[in-house]
Amino acid sequence: MLRVFEANAKGLMPGDAQALRAGEGVAWLDLFAPDEAEAALVRGLGVAVPSLAEMEEIEISNRLYRDEGVEYLTVVLPGQNAEGVQVASPVTFILGNGRLITVRHHAPRPFETYPVRAGQSTAGCASAERLLLGLWEDIVSRLADHLEMAGRELDAAARQVFGEARATEPGALQATLRQVGLQGEVIGRVRLALVTLERALSFFEATERGAPVAGLIAGLMRDIGALSEHSDHLSARIGLTVDATLGMITLAQNQTVRIFSVVAVLFLPPTLVASIYGMNFAVMPELHQPWGYPAALAAMLASALGCFLVFKWKKWL
Repeated sequence: MLRVFEANAKGLMPGDAQALRAGEGVAWLDLFAPDEAEAALVRGLGVAVPSLAEMEEIEISNRLYRDEGVEYLTVVLPGQNAEGVQVASPVTFILGNGRLITVRHHAPRPFETYPVRAGQSTAGCASAERLLLGLWEDIVSRLADHLEMAGRELDAAARQVFGEARATEPGALQATLRQVGLQGEVIGRVRLALVTLERALSFFEATERGAPVAGLIAGLMRDIGALSEHSDHLSARIGLTVDATLGMITLAQNQTVRIFSVVAVLFLPPTLVASIYGMNFAVMPELHQPWGYPAALAAMLASALGCFLVFKWKKWL
């Protein structure tokens, strides 16, 4: 899908392919999973359209480079794929001929919200460079929202783990562990996005196009640094919460094993008494006495009761 936007005093307005063919007034071209016809249309503007395989190359030289006066900046961003699953996938930002071109194969939320808010951003829409920084500013704000939501989920998980006894049952703790693991995935995707954004900003700052907007770049770098520290803090909290949850699960399992152990020990002395009277000796006077059977039962009961009282005295129960 190809979306065309034109810049005016109020921000970005949707355009059409006719404006693109005329080569006038187009400020932003957004290619979402482009087909060959759409890619060819953009290549007609003198810009190469990288494939998904090329965008997924992890070497910095393949993600951040300049070719024939055009900057190619590839950043890994969280978003939904075609199946609606949250993934982290590359997005390429291309600056050339006074236009911003984006190539992506998944749907980060800022690409839907930014055109409406472009005129209200601090960067504005006066140039392709400012459009790029305004879009990145919206992306950073979205990443901050992800971290804030993850922090709330971790707060809820911590309250459950360290809260009331009924909330620390094995089933509830396993659900908490799953919830914490999902938030760890979210934070990991955000952290990767922040790292790649920081690299792209550093590269862009060193180019001739980045010099006029150095103040905006510095502000974004500060925001990214603050979010990176916050994500590190949340990662540490995830480790603490996971350890606490696993500890609670282990304690619950130990309690179950402890009950079985106590029951086994309580039945051990009666079993010993029964084993003695199950021996096939020729001379066992108690077997021929009328009180022999009640005496054996009493011995078994007394031995079990004695073990129980010892356990209570030792505070093992």
